[in-house]
Amino acid sequence: MKLSWHVYGLDLRTPLRISRSVTTRRDAVRVVLEHDGFRGHGEVVTSVFYDLDVPRIVELLTEAAPVVSAVDPEDLLAALPPLPPGVLAALDAAVHDLLAVRAGIPLYSLVGDPQWTDVPTAFTIGIGDPRSCAAQAAELTGRGFSVLKVKVGGPDDVATVRAVREAAPDARLILDPNGGWTAEQAVRVLEELPAVDALEQPFPPGRFDELAWLRERCPVPLVADEDAATADDVKALAGLVDGVNVKLAKCGGIAKAREIIDTARDADLDVMLGCLVASSLGIAPAVHLTSHARWVDLDGHLLLARDPWQGLGGEDGTLRLTGAPGLGVVPR
Repeated sequence: MKLSWHVYGLDLRTPLRISRSVTTRRDAVRVVLEHDGFRGHGEVVTSVFYDLDVPRIVELLTEAAPVVSAVDPEDLLAALPPLPPGVLAALDAAVHDLLAVRAGIPLYSLVGDPQWTDVPTAFTIGIGDPRSCAAQAAELTGRGFSVLKVKVGGPDDVATVRAVREAAPDARLILDPNGGWTAEQAVRVLEELPAVDALEQPFPPGRFDELAWLRERCPVPLVADEDAATADDVKALAGLVDGVNVKLAKCGGIAKAREIIDTARDADLDVMLGCLVASSLGIAPAVHLTSHARWVDLDGHLLLARDPWQGLGGEDGTLRLTGAPGLGVVPR
């Protein structure tokens, strides 16, 4: 089996501000696995939060190439050395894509889901002033979006969420402070807000006592993100939260995500499927798992000025797979 890769840039349509950073661009690395005339693709994006830049990604892929060349696709994941989750997720996606293409079936069938249905995705509204966020909410719901994720942790959270609710009265709202609140602040803000559908990772990870305290007082489902990177993390969160956000770039790919999803189900926790800003290639693996999720937040490709891949839809708020073998995305 042969491994190759290509580096390219992904510019956002507009800057995305969250409580800890502002994103205008990511670099991405497409990985390609070739075996017996079949190809599989995956993508890893750069991330300051996950300590991944292009030189480190390329270095890790270069080190992995000899291992890849020595194994068959079915044995790749077991043979790989320890890798950061984002790089592992790209290789995991590529090998799943290759195997599904070789079998002539969509990836969701390969991982045990005989059917897949179109699914609404959230669209992320970054931190901004109430008027601009409301205008964006109105525009998005006018296009067909029924779920909006509102980034909070700024100076005008209450006014912003109220403005968004007024502009999009029927939309489901997910609030995401990205760890920018305290537990007490979360309670105080939620008391002042109209109904929302979920609250995600209100304060930095590792504060399990505060999660337990907040859950007793939280009027909406509480979802862990950075606190839930592995199946063992999810076991430890049982009884402390209502759900977990599963991101393939955080956990290491489809195989790891299925393990976390199964663990969450056993712990009576709901699942959110989330993502980083990425092209349709980077988002596609998670889209094939949406039958397992209560909340779908897979809009990374919709935030781009130009997506170099296509095949997921979502521009009207609904993700649609083509049913083609593998990941089902193709270069634009």
